[in-house]
Amino acid sequence: MNAGWQDYLGTQGARIDDGEARDFGDPAGELAAARDATVIAPLTHFGLIECAGDDARVFLHNQLTSDVKHLEASGAQYAAWCSAKGRMLASLLLFCRGADHLALLSADLREFIRERLQVYVLRSKVTIADRSADHGILGLSGPRAAAALESAGLDAPAAALTTTGFTGGSVIRLDEKRYIVVAASDAAIPAWRKLSAVAAPVGAPVWQWLDVAAGIPWIAEATREAFVPQMVNFDRIGGVSFHKGCYPGQEVVARARYLGKMKRHLYRARAAVPIAAGMSIFPAGAPDQPCGQIANAAAAPDGAYDALAVILEDAIGQSELRAALADGGSAELTDVRSQKTET
Repeated sequence: MNAGWQDYLGTQGARIDDGEARDFGDPAGELAAARDATVIAPLTHFGLIECAGDDARVFLHNQLTSDVKHLEASGAQYAAWCSAKGRMLASLLLFCRGADHLALLSADLREFIRERLQVYVLRSKVTIADRSADHGILGLSGPRAAAALESAGLDAPAAALTTTGFTGGSVIRLDEKRYIVVAASDAAIPAWRKLSAVAAPVGAPVWQWLDVAAGIPWIAEATREAFVPQMVNFDRIGGVSFHKGCYPGQEVVARARYLGKMKRHLYRARAAVPIAAGMSIFPAGAPDQPCGQIANAAAAPDGAYDALAVILEDAIGQSELRAALADGGSAELTDVRSQKTET
């Protein structure tokens, strides 16, 4: 995170822990506000990678699971970068800024992904850079989110996964009430000042709960290479194209679709005790036989903990599933596969 941006957030009351804006003094109240009110969060848990150059679009199209060649200038799309075994190395939210392509991803993966992507550049006219330090990333959610953008002089994109631009940045619409503002350092602070006049400041963990509630998985270091894209519903949120050419892991991803061999699927999990990404899930009565893994988790407004978990389908018939915690806390599960269809 940019030092000036971090210092500014500190002056606004943010509690910074290990580079992440944890809260603004009232974690419980901030979570409660996120349910119905309009909130703004510094998304310090995200990094930003830029892919620029004449061959950037073709390069990314040949590396990622999504159809980058057909990404419109005003569009955004989820994408995954996979290993040769079809396992997700990272999940991305990709968008354009002029001729350049930028991607949001988990901050703890940005250096690994930048360095590994660089290996594949070879003779392509492509430069890959970590732009996290010279940008601020803001999340805006709630019934007055569009009004907040308007009051700040920013145009709200008309539809989900579309973007608008402004001097020094971009606005990405995620869904009916959520937006992400990616702003260069000199534009981030003015944007925050104007937006926070309408939206209540909340910590990054609040946004992580909103992502879990929306069923949007994010791969981080704890879950790198843990999942094939279909396990976390990436095919259902537009993150996988089955109508494009080869990319790393494409054969495995395609086989999982066409042969119907995907035995693990995404579920929402709810527990009374803390849970975290990477934790194992066990069937009740079989503590030595893991049947799933937590993909994302966050504290919920009611004091419980919500998560997205990848579970072995054969285990769902069990009467109870529980997270791998010392106190044996149980987790209630609901299917997440009612989201958008694949592309």
